[in-house]
Amino acid sequence: MNSSLVRYLPGTTPLVLDSPHSGTTYPPDFRFACDLSLLRTAEDTHVERLYDFAPGLGVAWIEALFPRSYLDVNRHPQEIDVEMLDGPWPGEQPDSATLAKVRLGKGLVWRCTDDGVPIYDRKLSVAEVQSRIERCWKPYHAHVAEAMDAAHARHGYAIHINCHSMPAVAGSHATDFPGLAHADFVVGDRDGSTAKAALSQLVCDHLRGLGYSVDYNHPYKGVELVRRHGDPARERHSLQLEVNRKLYMDERTLATHDGFEPLRASLRSLVEKLLSVDPRSL
Repeated sequence: MNSSLVRYLPGTTPLVLDSPHSGTTYPPDFRFACDLSLLRTAEDTHVERLYDFAPGLGVAWIEALFPRSYLDVNRHPQEIDVEMLDGPWPGEQPDSATLAKVRLGKGLVWRCTDDGVPIYDRKLSVAEVQSRIERCWKPYHAHVAEAMDAAHARHGYAIHINCHSMPAVAGSHATDFPGLAHADFVVGDRDGSTAKAALSQLVCDHLRGLGYSVDYNHPYKGVELVRRHGDPARERHSLQLEVNRKLYMDERTLATHDGFEPLRASLRSLVEKLLSVDPRSL
């Protein structure tokens, strides 16, 4: 399933990387009402550049070119805030009160920024949300599934790293831990349900060995992409990897600083480590 809003580079190794939140192409139908500079703070800025070495190593790469505030592919397609819509959502109705990300305004389609600023001054039509799902969510997940299937078929296992960045300090509407000062990295595997624990520990240990502070499953455990594509019992391992933006960029100007290249080298070191590991032996 092809889309001009998703970049997919197939690989030859057991490793699959994806960046769902670094997109900067704002589609013309994204009629937002807040300042663009506020929306840009929602981007996982420069993550695609941090990992630009990966395809050259034979690693499959999937990248969302659209912004996460337009449609967040790291959500289930039923994680919809029905109060944002101008009509009833077809099929099973999500219970917004019980969906944590929807409650924060960060469902499939965002209601507000990380600091609680409303994104829209209008109701969204059901048709435009369905169109976003067709053009963005479905092709993105189809490519991740294709890459995972191909890696597993070639090697008997697949390792998926879901690549993100996080602010140095959590915003008021970003997570259930507003104001939290983040570690350098957060490794998430949904409490061991999407990757073998020994593999997750290997990633944590490698990053700590490089001198970074690392938290495990807090405050980010991983969301829809690792949940949907990780199945360690079938040797399909998915981990979410969050990197602190302070390590490589100025969060106010979005410009990279002198820490960018050292961090990129560290990430390459991690990727090369994973390429040398067979999780079946862990």
